[in-house]
Amino acid sequence: MRAAVLFEQKKPLGVEEVDLADPREGEVMVRMVASGVCHSCLHAADGSWTNVKVPMVLGDEGAGVVEKVGPGVKSVAVGDHVILSWAPSCGRCRYCVTGRPVLCERRPPAGCMFDGTTRMTLRGQPVYHYGTVATFGSMTVVPESCAIPIRKDMPLDRAALIGCSVTTGVCSVLNVAQVPAGASMAVFGTGGIGLNAIQGGVIAGAHPIIAVDVNDAKLEYARALGATHLVNGAREDAIEAIRRLTGAGVAYSFVAVGDTRAAEQAFEATEPGGTCVVIGLPPTGSRISIDPGRLVGPQRVLRGSSYGSARTFVDFPRLVDLYLAGKLKLDELITRRYDISEVNEAFRALAAGEVARGLIVF
Repeated sequence: MRAAVLFEQKKPLGVEEVDLADPREGEVMVRMVASGVCHSCLHAADGSWTNVKVPMVLGDEGAGVVEKVGPGVKSVAVGDHVILSWAPSCGRCRYCVTGRPVLCERRPPAGCMFDGTTRMTLRGQPVYHYGTVATFGSMTVVPESCAIPIRKDMPLDRAALIGCSVTTGVCSVLNVAQVPAGASMAVFGTGGIGLNAIQGGVIAGAHPIIAVDVNDAKLEYARALGATHLVNGAREDAIEAIRRLTGAGVAYSFVAVGDTRAAEQAFEATEPGGTCVVIGLPPTGSRISIDPGRLVGPQRVLRGSSYGSARTFVDFPRLVDLYLAGKLKLDELITRRYDISEVNEAFRALAAGEVARGLIVF
């Protein structure tokens, strides 16, 4: 298969012909149609996150068609259309059986399948999987729990975005915060996840929906996806701007960027009794500073959100249905399409804030 390989952090990726083994028991081989280009992969490539094994095929957001299945696979068959999930789950631990598979206790070792090995090799050496799924390749092998079947009338290039950014953003609002209709909310950071948190607010019926960023172009993307008010944090105090619009602050704030200052601002912009949800993960070793007096007395809630607490076998098909019903915007998210040979340009544009979402199409 043809894949983009990270050989060394802070260095460009190389496009290589990588050998891919057949799926083993409980595994699925998928012919990729498209992969989104995520900030998490950028952080792995640029050195912001340090726990990255190399060489590695990046990519944690994609969709394709099942090519082969290993022994024992029951949930998908050859020819099925699937969205890939980067969060494998065992289905049997206490978190999985209580509807919280994102917290599965039996995840495979980083970069590997459940048996601790990889399915990719290059010149005889193992190549690791990013987020188990490795969507920056024309083919991939994943655990069965990572291949979520969807209806075949869903365009797979659009479906690819549901694999990470759409689910993480929308479900942080619907599943984690459970924002009620009419509640006020603010989203700090309007990249791929932040834009989809805004869409989650629209679906929930939140009002107002305030977008905060330092990039005017990204704020305009937020307006197009349903933000009612825009705040450029580089030109005005975001906390004061939010209080002018809402009075005491927003009922719900979402931090969709890996920046500790944004997290601290979002917490301060939350009204007494309100909830601040941190989605974006700052560089390794970062710390958020919170005044306990602003937490305890006003009874604010500070909580994390991983993958929007997604139950992928339920939430992926639900998001597909919302798109096909005209309730969820995916076409508007795709700013540029790239060939795999253009992966480094896709990362450059993402880092520069030039795109709502870049899409690698195979």
